[in-house]
Amino acid sequence: MTTTPFSECRPASAVASTHQRTALDDLSDAAQSFIATLRTWRRRLRERDQLGRLDDRMLKDIGLTRAEALHLSDKPFWKE
Repeated sequence: MTTTPFSECRPASAVASTHQRTALDDLSDAAQSFIATLRTWRRRLRERDQLGRLDDRMLKDIGLTRAEALHLSDKPFWKE
């Protein structure tokens, strides 16, 4: 006996709404990615600003020299 796989048949209106949902999902994913990037950039900007404000004792505690801290804090926020 041979079996055939079952495939669901959907009305044309359901197919159209699937395409719209997919486009909205893609847009939502792009927006979420954009927001995540902005949050990352903001975090880097804040961390680099704080790093530039540390005194020599604090830098020594985290294992950085003043030159290394200045180099890191001068990096643009969009670069890792």
